[in-house]
Amino acid sequence: MWAAAVRRFATSAIRRGHYEDGPGKNLPFSVENKWRLLAVFAIACGTISTLTVVTARNLALRTA
Repeated sequence: MWAAAVRRFATSAIRRGHYEDGPGKNLPFSVENKWRLLAVFAIACGTISTLTVVTARNLALRTA
């Protein structure tokens, strides 16, 4: 029981020690430049939407 508590504390202390605290610091992309973030999200959402529509269109044309 005591060893488990020590292990949990050590694990959480190590996790907190490696990274900076604050909003946006634990994300896999940078949020420092809001215009770059906007462009990346627009491209990502646009690509996903386009692929969905193109796939649905191809399936509809294939079955017709």
